Amino acid sequence: MDFRLDLIETKIEFFEAYDLTALEQKIDRQIETNKALLLDVSSVSHQAVFNPKTEKMHYSAVVHFKAKR
Repeated sequence: MDFRLDLIETKIEFFEAYDLTALEQKIDRQIETNKALLLDVSSVSHQAVFNPKTEKMHYSAVVHFKAKR
């Protein structure tokens, strides 16, 4: 039986929330989790859209993590 460890080089995660504080908390929690995998934030992209059905803003973000060098 072979045991093989591969290092995660890059990881992209998507987040969404109905308020900016909740979105930021979700991202912060995942940053801490990914530190254990030796991943740092490479870039963050975010967007805010008004949802007419709920009459609330909808926030989303994409965070790109890369391996620490």
